[in-house]
Amino acid sequence: MNSLRPKRLGHMVLMVRDIQKSARFYTDVLGLKVSDWIGDQMVFLRAGSDHHDLALAQLPKDSADFDDLPRYSRPGLEHFSYLIDSYEEMERSVKVLQEHGVEIVRGIGRHGPGNNLFLVFKDPDGNNVEVYCEMTQIGERDAHEPQVWERTIESFDQYRFERFVVPPPPHLVAQKQAQASAQKPEQAAAAPDPAEPASDPSARP
Repeated sequence: MNSLRPKRLGHMVLMVRDIQKSARFYTDVLGLKVSDWIGDQMVFLRAGSDHHDLALAQLPKDSADFDDLPRYSRPGLEHFSYLIDSYEEMERSVKVLQEHGVEIVRGIGRHGPGNNLFLVFKDPDGNNVEVYCEMTQIGERDAHEPQVWERTIESFDQYRFERFVVPPPPHLVAQKQAQASAQKPEQAAAAPDPAEPASDPSARP
């Protein structure tokens, strides 16, 4: 079967409630540069050399859904992400976000699949924005066999929340506690019973 042949993610367009406020967020906080405007209704922003990788469009003020912010209990965008240089830059990003009073959602962490570091935060319209680094690279000629990861804390965050700068999501904490509880009976079964005398090697058949 034929398929399309994309090279990489190119750009995204977001509908926003206040284009001036959102433009300031993406330039002053995230550090994008403005390439062009269409009147005061649309702005094109870039992180690299492409004219734009993100565009913002003003939602009509009389829109019936003006205050219907993103919900993550339904199909749709969960987050989008920008590459940064290093773990040190990610730590600096935390301080920048805190200085601007931006809500951090999760991170700093390291995913299992892709092995990348991540930090996720909210934009003015409630979208999840991520910065990431150190992602595994797979070249066109590299041998790579996809694997199926078990849905565990380690596949989500190899650091097990130890480097999170905010409390981790409650459902993940519950999962971590359930895993720990499941491991305890196994460890108890493997440990010798202190009330049981050690076996005498000379008594073995």
